[in-house]
Amino acid sequence: MEFNESIKQFSERVTAMKGNISTEEATKMSLIVPLFQLLGYDVFNPTEFCPEYTADVGIKKGEKVDYAILENGAPAILIECKSCSEQLDKHSSQLFRYFGTTPAKFGILTNGIVYRFYTDLEESNKMDLVPFLEIDMMNLKDSSINELKKFCKDSFDKEKIFSTAEELKYSSLIKGVLAKEFDTPSEEFVRFILTNIYDGQKNQRVIDKFTPLVKRAFSSFVNELVNNKISSALTPETEEDTSPAEPTEIPSSKIITTEDEIEAFYIIRGLLAGVVPVEDIAHRDTESYFGILYKDNNRKPICRINLETKNKQLLIPDENKKFDRIYIESLNDIYKYKDRLIEVAKRYL
Repeated sequence: MEFNESIKQFSERVTAMKGNISTEEATKMSLIVPLFQLLGYDVFNPTEFCPEYTADVGIKKGEKVDYAILENGAPAILIECKSCSEQLDKHSSQLFRYFGTTPAKFGILTNGIVYRFYTDLEESNKMDLVPFLEIDMMNLKDSSINELKKFCKDSFDKEKIFSTAEELKYSSLIKGVLAKEFDTPSEEFVRFILTNIYDGQKNQRVIDKFTPLVKRAFSSFVNELVNNKISSALTPETEEDTSPAEPTEIPSSKIITTEDEIEAFYIIRGLLAGVVPVEDIAHRDTESYFGILYKDNNRKPICRINLETKNKQLLIPDENKKFDRIYIESLNDIYKYKDRLIEVAKRYL
């Protein structure tokens, strides 16, 4: 948790300082270099964190990228910097040129506030035009901190990061599409919804009629999800649940439910759909683990998730409610244990 707190404090520093910074050089020294120092790199050692790294492009010699993080003398990450007063959209082509001339696996384009992470998912040694990860230091989420942590010097594993980059990239794009549809439902989206609920002809008059209704329903659905989560967290134990078999969790400001934990909950809910009613599968967060329960009953755990540690864990109870600890690489690994989770859920029916 020390890293998380340090990054959150740094985020506050960025917010406070950005208005007083107007040049690229000041952005580097005040916002960008200190972040990589937090990630554990020796920013004063040019054999590890090399400024003005030469990346010759074709016949153009002496082309330099702002920084390169080196591994055994070879660049692993290229960092192209801009002033915090500039938008990044028009600058990715510069990093694109550098990327193809070095063995670096990752490129970062940043203005000290927004960090865009690129790799070569589409074509080897050719940087993708779309970043697989974008982190906004002024709008920092727990999931972003977890991804940023992977770029710490002590835990940097380029193969592991690359293996999850595609999922991150398309997950981000999907969220963008959903956000756009949430704000302004497109004609195609409205038509898709009507396919399942309206048997009549779907002409323009019908589309126009249903568009505001789809928007309101979409908004109501999201609000209900949020409210259900809040209600679940605040609902006190029932008399049946206050057994000394397991202590009651005490609400705490230290408990932060992350997006990854919620995603894990919906994965498990999906795996158990058809076995138990999905509304009977609840989650409850504690300081030490994220619990998934049958009917929100502490005495009927389906599993526990721990994503805060370096090694992610899935804990599944046996018939005596002793938990078998399983280490997982990513949330996708949960699917491998579908049968065991179903077996646990069936015990409570």
